[in-house]
Amino acid sequence: MNNTVFHLEVPHNEPLEPYAPGSPARARIKAELARQAGAEVEIPLVIGGKEIRTGRTGKVVMPCDHRHVLATYHKATEKEVALAIDAALAAKKQWEGLSWVERASITLKAAELLSRKHRDLLNAATMLGQGKSVYQAEIDSACEVIDFLRYNAYFASKVYADQPRSGFDQLNRMEYRPLEGFVFTVSPFNFTAIASNLNMSVALMGNTVVWKPATTSLLSNYYLMKVWQEAGLPDGVVNFVPGSGALLGELVVKHRDLAGIHFTGSNATFNSLWRGVSTNLERLRTYPRLVGETGGKDFIFVHASADPAAVATAIVRGAFEYQGQKCSAASRAYIPRSLWPQTRDLLVQMTSEIRVGDVRDFRNFMNAVIDEPAFDSIMGFIEKAKAGPGAEILVGGKGDKSKGYFIEPTIIQATDPHFLTMEEEIFGPVMTIFVYDDKDYEATLKLCDETSPYALTGAVFSRDRYAFTKACQMLRHAAGNFYINDKPTGAMVGLQPFGGARASGTNDKAGGPLNLQRWVSPRTIKETFVPATDFRYPFLAEE
Repeated sequence: MNNTVFHLEVPHNEPLEPYAPGSPARARIKAELARQAGAEVEIPLVIGGKEIRTGRTGKVVMPCDHRHVLATYHKATEKEVALAIDAALAAKKQWEGLSWVERASITLKAAELLSRKHRDLLNAATMLGQGKSVYQAEIDSACEVIDFLRYNAYFASKVYADQPRSGFDQLNRMEYRPLEGFVFTVSPFNFTAIASNLNMSVALMGNTVVWKPATTSLLSNYYLMKVWQEAGLPDGVVNFVPGSGALLGELVVKHRDLAGIHFTGSNATFNSLWRGVSTNLERLRTYPRLVGETGGKDFIFVHASADPAAVATAIVRGAFEYQGQKCSAASRAYIPRSLWPQTRDLLVQMTSEIRVGDVRDFRNFMNAVIDEPAFDSIMGFIEKAKAGPGAEILVGGKGDKSKGYFIEPTIIQATDPHFLTMEEEIFGPVMTIFVYDDKDYEATLKLCDETSPYALTGAVFSRDRYAFTKACQMLRHAAGNFYINDKPTGAMVGLQPFGGARASGTNDKAGGPLNLQRWVSPRTIKETFVPATDFRYPFLAEE
C-alpha cells in the first residue's frame, strides 16, 4: 500500500437538495429543527481529543428569537490556550508522518458522513444558530462543506504530484513538508463551510491546528468537530477553543512555534494579528504564513445594453440572500440613467415581495441578522441615509429587534457617489445605487474602481462585448472574483476559487490548489548518482 502511486479523480460538486413541499428531505429537516430547538446543548472545549469545561460560560441564542437559548458554551482561559498549543505540537509528529492518502481518507470520510448521515444535523444547527434559510444552509453547511473536503483531497493529489525533472545522472524530488509549528485558525459566523475549510485544508497538508471559532456559530462548529472525530481525525490535530479572540490572538502571536494563521473575518482583527506577528518576529522560529480573507464592498456595474430584469434579480439576490451577511454580498450598484426607471420599478416590486421572518418558516426569503451589535450597526447606516442629504430610501428601511434581529431589505438611491453607504462595508441587507449618465460609462468605471479599498467580488451586466471588455480592463484589480451577467455571490468550490486582494485579503483562493500550497514548505532533494572526485573543471586545462 505504501508504494502505491495514488490518484484521485476530479470530484463532482455535491447535488443540492431542494426541500420541496411534501418531500422526505423537507420532513426530515423540519423534524431536526424541532429537535434542536427543543434542546439546550452544552458545548465544551475539545483539546487533544478531550472535552474540557472551564465553568466560564456563555449562551448561544437564535437570531430569529434571541430569548431562545440553543446552547451553553465554555470559554477558554489562558491555561486552555496553552494546553491547545501543546496538544497541537504533540500531535504534529505522528500526523505529519502519515501518508497524505491517509489524511485525505479522513476528509473524504467526513464528506460522506455529512452527505449521508449528518446533513440535517449540520443544516439545522446552521439555520437556528446562524439565521440561515434552509436553502442558504444547504448551499453552505451541506454542499460547500462537502465540496471543500472532496476537492481539497483532489487538489492535494495534484500538489504532491508536481515534481521536478531529473537528468540521467541525478534524481530530483520535491518534498512538500508541513509547516514547522502549529497553525492558528480564526473562523467567522457567516459560513459553516469556511469554518470547516480553514481547519481541514490546513490539516490535510499535515499541519495541526488551534481553532478559534466565532461565538455566534458555535453550535454548527461544535458539530463539525464531532463529525471530524467520527471520521477518524486523531486527537490534537484540530483543537476547538471557543473564547475571547483577543486572548487567543495575544497568546498565539507570541508563541515561538506559530507557523501560520488561516483567517476569515474583519479587517481590524486581521490587521491586529498581522501587527502582533510583526512585533514578535524575533522570538518566532519561522516567518508565519498569513492567509486572510477580510472585508468587501462588492459592486454590480450596469451598462446601458443590459437587461433590466436580469439586473434587478441579481441585485435582490446578491444583496439580500442571507441578509447581506456574505463577504461577497452586493452592496453598491452603478446603473445608467436610461435603464434606471425600469430597473427601479422592478427592484421596488421584487423587494416589496420579500418575506422576512423565522428560519423555520420556509416561505421567508430573509431571516434575522446575526446579533444585536450587527442589528444596531446596520440600522445606524439606514438612519444616516434617512437623515442625510444625498440619499433617499426607495424601499425598506425599518428594523425590529424585540424578538429577533429583523431588518427589512433596504434599497437606497444616492445622488452622491461617495455617500457613506456607497463606500463603507455594512454587512447587512442594504443596497445603495448610484445612477450615472450613460455618456459617463468609463468615468463611472474609474469611480467604481477608486471608491472602495476592498477588492473581493464584483459583477458587470452588459450585452455589448466591447463595453464589457472595457469594464474588465478598467476593473482589473477591483475584484478577485469577477462575474459577467450574474450576481457577485455563490462561488463554487473547484469552479470559482474564492478570494480578493487590496483590503479584502491575501487572495489565496479557497477552493483551489493555491490555498493548499500555502500550508506546505517545499524541500528540494537532489541525489547525484556518481559524485565528482576531482575539483578541477575542464576549462582549467592548459592549451
